[in-house]
Amino acid sequence: MIYSVNEIANFVDGKVLGSGDISISNIQKIEVAKKGDISFISNSKYLKYLKSTKASAVIIDDVNHETNNTTLIIVKDAYLALAKLIQKFEKKKKLNKGISDKTEIGVNLQFGNDSYIGSFTNIGDNVTIGGNVTIMNNCSIGHDVIISDNTTIYPSVSIYDSCEIGKNNIIHSGSVIGSDGFGFAQNKDSFNKISQIGNVKTEENVEIGANTTIDRGTIGSTLIKNGVKLDNQIQIGHNVIIGSNTVIAGLVAIAGSTIIGDNCMIGGQCAIAGHLKIGNNVKIAGNSGVGSNIKDNQTIQGIYAFNKQDFQRSYIIFKRLPELSKKIDQIINHFK
Repeated sequence: MIYSVNEIANFVDGKVLGSGDISISNIQKIEVAKKGDISFISNSKYLKYLKSTKASAVIIDDVNHETNNTTLIIVKDAYLALAKLIQKFEKKKKLNKGISDKTEIGVNLQFGNDSYIGSFTNIGDNVTIGGNVTIMNNCSIGHDVIISDNTTIYPSVSIYDSCEIGKNNIIHSGSVIGSDGFGFAQNKDSFNKISQIGNVKTEENVEIGANTTIDRGTIGSTLIKNGVKLDNQIQIGHNVIIGSNTVIAGLVAIAGSTIIGDNCMIGGQCAIAGHLKIGNNVKIAGNSGVGSNIKDNQTIQGIYAFNKQDFQRSYIIFKRLPELSKKIDQIINHFK
């Protein structure tokens, strides 16, 4: 695809500074971009490249910087504009419609228009697949599963019995949806397994990263609400509820029955205990441990997480403990 700078500016609601007739055929990082490429700056660390870039145009949300006469597209949010532009440029290989003859299909399959099932995928009984759904090779879809319209499931995904996948979902390779929750009852010196008879439900516009696991509810559903974005290698326990438009980075573990509110942001490698309630608009810094309920609009950090600013002030003191200890010893020795 080739677009003019003017066409791109109209698409991203931007204003052109320079020539709007330049042709753009590719999106590239600003430090390696060349003629015909468009780039962007959304992080001030990359402003140093603005004077030297070979890009034909740059999307930026601040004009108060010197350039080498590169054409600029001024927008309110350069990163959001980039996201829209990538979708416009993205070239996906069009998969065949229908069902591969190397796929095993159970009884009573309902199969929507313009959908596709790839080779060596196994589909259970009483499965419903909506329109424009793509299920790639080597997937396992259990009995009584519902997969709604416009969803893409990448290779080697497993969706267990009775799970429900909403519209416009993306599930990346290796993910497991609906595996048993970690439920065991202790009986003297052994643990008896508690059968997990619930399911997983995802609502619309959910994206699930590679090798992420979402356990089914013990009873009832593990629920992933509208617009949730999950990174790779996340563990979500049984009966967890994740609120709308919450984003979670990789290597996070959430124990069972915890409820996470809307519009939360959870950094990588966090551990969240079970049966907690985390409010709306909460931000949890990476490598934090959460062991208690969190109210709305909090930003927390720490191995046993608490208010982020308090944690940072405490950490400054913690780093000075050897020095402070030495001074205290000197004071004590002075009065001996």
